Amino acid sequence: MRHFLTLADFTKHELLEMISLAQKIKKQTLERKYVPYMQHKTLGMIFEKSSTRTRVSFEVGIYQLGGIGLFLSKNDIQLGRGEPMKDTARVISRMVDMVMIRTFEQSKLEEFAAFSKVPVINGLTDSYHPVQLLTDYLTMIEFHKSENPIVAYVGDGNNMAASWLMLASIMGFELRLATPKGYECDAKVVAKALEIADTSGAKIIILNDPKEAVIGADVVTTDTWISMGKEDEKVKRVADFKGYMVDSDMMQLAKDDAIFLHCLPAYRGYEVSDEVLEAHADAVFSEAENRLHMQKGIMVWLDAHR
Repeated sequence: MRHFLTLADFTKHELLEMISLAQKIKKQTLERKYVPYMQHKTLGMIFEKSSTRTRVSFEVGIYQLGGIGLFLSKNDIQLGRGEPMKDTARVISRMVDMVMIRTFEQSKLEEFAAFSKVPVINGLTDSYHPVQLLTDYLTMIEFHKSENPIVAYVGDGNNMAASWLMLASIMGFELRLATPKGYECDAKVVAKALEIADTSGAKIIILNDPKEAVIGADVVTTDTWISMGKEDEKVKRVADFKGYMVDSDMMQLAKDDAIFLHCLPAYRGYEVSDEVLEAHADAVFSEAENRLHMQKGIMVWLDAHR
């Protein structure tokens, strides 16, 4: 049995298998051919963090695969009243076929997986957001930006930055990661990415200058500066991230046919200008739609490897 906790748990070949499944299922979905790959299967969806895209994409996704999703907020289950994570895992995993968790600490996710009888999917933690990164790579393929791309990530060294490091190091492309001083990605994550890159041939460049990162890039991406749980740092962060907004001037440094990606929600006027987001709306909202299809590919792959 396999869990989907971080991209580093998989080989490049395995990740491409999931992406290929997602492409196949997306094509079938667009043709209104709903193949019941997971007929009568149940997905338990545990949310300690609120979400729009994660809830809708997983709930619709399991339904389109022939199964059913159960939305479980921390206020709906005993986990929110102090039940240990390992006990919640032991109970829920005896009743459902797969579990998706969106929580804060990666350690909580890993503890649940350690005691679960069914595959567990990371729907987002403070450390990683792997379903989003496979979605981004699927979108890059669709926009013809997956062959030896140069990707520039501009912003906070958060879970998205860490996940981009994992994706680039496994897939073997060039990633330029630009963060303000004091907001760099966790050193252990960078070291792990560099270790994987030694084998894959990936080029990982860590910078503090966003413009240097974007020059000649095929893909420019960012994320919110004020992640959930850090709202009290907003004033300081806005000041510290001055010069990091992806605006038209910054995008002009990238290749003429470069695309902009954002996992959403986007805070226009902060990490990205309204002009850039609207100019690249096709890519950004295709990326949002692809969460649905990519996660179906992940679920079907995990179900087949039980």
